[in-house]
Amino acid sequence: MSYEQKTQYTIALEDFRRARRQAATSAILRRIKGQPVTLLPFDEVLQRINSQESHELGLHYIPLEAIIGSVGRYTEFTRDFLPLSGSLKTRWARVKSIFGDMKDMPPIQVYKIGDAYFVLDGNHRVSIARQRGATEIRAFVTEICSSIDITPETDLDSIILAAEYEQFLERTQLKNHTEDDLKITSPGRYQIIEHEIEQIQTQQKNESSNISFPEAAKQWYRDYYLPVRSIIRTHDLLRDFPKRTETDLYVWIAQHQEKLKGSLGWKINPEDVALDLAEQYSPRPEKRIARWGERIRESVTPTPIETGPKTGEWRRQHLSVKKTPSLFKNILVTISGESQNWSALQQALIFAKLEKSNLLGLHILSNQELIDSAQVQQIREEFDRINQEKGIPGEFAVDVGEITPTIIKRSRWSDLVVVHLAHPPGQDILNRLASGFHRLVQRCPRPVLVVPKFRPALNKLLLAYDGSPKADEALFLAAYLAGKWGLPLTVLIILEGDSFPKTAIARARWYMNTHRIIGDIHIRHGNIPTTILDTTKMGEFDLVIMGGYSHSPILELVIGSSVNDVLRATECPILICR
Repeated sequence: MSYEQKTQYTIALEDFRRARRQAATSAILRRIKGQPVTLLPFDEVLQRINSQESHELGLHYIPLEAIIGSVGRYTEFTRDFLPLSGSLKTRWARVKSIFGDMKDMPPIQVYKIGDAYFVLDGNHRVSIARQRGATEIRAFVTEICSSIDITPETDLDSIILAAEYEQFLERTQLKNHTEDDLKITSPGRYQIIEHEIEQIQTQQKNESSNISFPEAAKQWYRDYYLPVRSIIRTHDLLRDFPKRTETDLYVWIAQHQEKLKGSLGWKINPEDVALDLAEQYSPRPEKRIARWGERIRESVTPTPIETGPKTGEWRRQHLSVKKTPSLFKNILVTISGESQNWSALQQALIFAKLEKSNLLGLHILSNQELIDSAQVQQIREEFDRINQEKGIPGEFAVDVGEITPTIIKRSRWSDLVVVHLAHPPGQDILNRLASGFHRLVQRCPRPVLVVPKFRPALNKLLLAYDGSPKADEALFLAAYLAGKWGLPLTVLIILEGDSFPKTAIARARWYMNTHRIIGDIHIRHGNIPTTILDTTKMGEFDLVIMGGYSHSPILELVIGSSVNDVLRATECPILICR
């Protein structure tokens, strides 16, 4: 090697070291910008596009930035064709020192797919040209035909997704059936949809009606996809997941629904599943902050003084998202298996019939080993028998844990919680502190229907009203029930001392007139719990509706509550609202 050649080789070695440093910087910058970092493997791309047709285009100048892959050396260079390995040093430097001018460099060989190129021969030459700042290079081009659009910005996932989408449309023939964009942004998700379509085929076959896969796909699109898409659009869920598609969300909702069914034992309707998905996983800052705040609050607040959701939160959520005519679409009812406990289910059935609701039966165990016991199976069978006899749809689930926290945790999947009043809160502070029922009323995010004894008919409603925020929630429910069920409503306003609640009386009268409720307002003096109990008995009311605890949890523990006093003595079902 001559002195000049040695000098050129030494310079080329320094250029290689500089290119290696640039490779590290380029990779970081590309990751920050969300751009592809690595070259694409030609063999895998070719397999994905499933193309057999090609033809020679001859010698052309091609843009260097459009070269995005290699036939065999895609692991040795960055997307900018900067060297990744020190083992390339000798060959890279030798080629650069030999071809001092781009004009002297022989043409490379490439495959062209769409607007992108893949190097068959000449990877080092491409790298050197990029390092020199060139914008184009001579190449012998072989074009491979593909219906998938590949550009210089394309990454492997995009090619996989495009190929999967094309195969999905070809197999289902949905392209001829809808103009909807059914694209997905995560590879492998079309398998979930195809599994649902296959299940439709199996179901039809079991019903002695064989249908083709494309016919089942049309049925899936009509009966499965479109209702969920409507939910996504109604609640603008793409705002919660801005980088995703409607089909992405459909798959996530289907998966989340299956996950919830496995953990809860109930099938949750898609709308509730979709809203929970957004609540739990949306990357929007306000929802992430809300999740962090909730975790912090739960970790630092002792259970006895937890306040539960804000007053009226359930009503605000319900009215903002649910468009069904029924306020109580899903009713959770706890079942212990004791003979008197079935009264809660019987009362829940009355509500479910009037509201056209679905019953969610819940049996709570303290021991995991009892789940498959004969006793639990007997309770399940009795629940199913009673529901079938009454013609009410219902699902039965078994959970393990503490009773009150379990009910509270599961109540979010219902609109009403129905419980048998077996152990009302005691009179002294220690009994209230230990009372699971006290905690349930205090923290449950849903209205709670307390059933001491079953009432076979609901003919007369009594609302205990004092104008407080929680009493306003009770007024809302009382007006709804009276109007929806066509029942008379009596509003009871109790005066203690010399105060006269003009505002409460005016609000109750306005509410009844506005909602055209049949009934009247009774104003009485006396002790609150005693007056409520006496009025219930004398008027032969079938349901009492009232607000929950009006004081803070600590104050309720110390001084007690009218709600607890009523619960200890009532024989009439009571609907408690927060």
